[in-house]
Amino acid sequence: MDVSLKPLDQQVMVITGASSGIGLATALAAAKQGVKLVLGARSKQTLDEVVRHIDEQGGEAIAVQVDVGIDDEVRQLAAAALERFGRIDTWVNDAGLSIYGRIDEVGHKDSERMFQTNFWGVVYGSVAALPHLKSSGGTLINVGSEVSEATIPLQGMYSASKHAVKAFTDALRMELEADKAPVSVTLIQPTAVDTPFPEHAANYMSLEPKLPDADDRAGDGRQRDPGCGDRPDRQHQGRCDVGAEHDRWRSHAVARRGDGQDADRPSATRRAAAFARGDAVSRRRVRAGAWARQRERGVDRRSPARQPSIRVTTAL
Repeated sequence: MDVSLKPLDQQVMVITGASSGIGLATALAAAKQGVKLVLGARSKQTLDEVVRHIDEQGGEAIAVQVDVGIDDEVRQLAAAALERFGRIDTWVNDAGLSIYGRIDEVGHKDSERMFQTNFWGVVYGSVAALPHLKSSGGTLINVGSEVSEATIPLQGMYSASKHAVKAFTDALRMELEADKAPVSVTLIQPTAVDTPFPEHAANYMSLEPKLPDADDRAGDGRQRDPGCGDRPDRQHQGRCDVGAEHDRWRSHAVARRGDGQDADRPSATRRAAAFARGDAVSRRRVRAGAWARQRERGVDRRSPARQPSIRVTTAL
């Protein structure tokens, strides 16, 4: 059936993984479009900073500490949205992390914990959102990866988790279409994006992980994504629009498989710390946002010339 979606400025949107990277950029961009936001992540301290920033800019948002790998906490995130705004129009399952290392060297417990976030977090979020999206129509957006269909060495388990996200999303879409449910289901498959992704990953390598080198960069780094939150779109593969400038969230082209994933500096081994909750996550938010870096440098964020150029044409 045809799905009729509200304009962005009339929507309530839930975003997981909203404390850094694509999730944070999406939240900032959506706020500028007038979206009412429910932001979830493990770091409450960071989320509170994001909410304050949005409030200062005239937006409306709430912060909810949530580990998406825990079903009860995800349901509480949905409950918080209903308590504050009375409905959910778009739900974005963005939270995720990776593990760098050879498959035969990565501990099973770490791999299981990553799947709990990357895959089960998407399942829990989707199931929590569906009753509310079905009731009045809405959008479910799951963030996969280009490795939902490809695979890269040294991130083999991450690739497997994103394959699982794609299979789950496709099957869910088929079932909803068979039911003629008024829900648009979209899978986003971004390539490498300049976020704190490597710093937040568990690392078994002898060198620090880094993003793959770009084969191409577009001018000022701004890319556009297809309609998601305000018009139906099943799947998008390629660069993800975070409305970024080249020194903020740069959108990279397709990465060279297996090349350039380690930096020329010794590794600060991170394993269990990658799955930490709270302040430990906040402190390692290295490139979570230009506005945060400006605050650290003492720049007056009220100056228009100093505001981050966050641009969005759709929900994500």
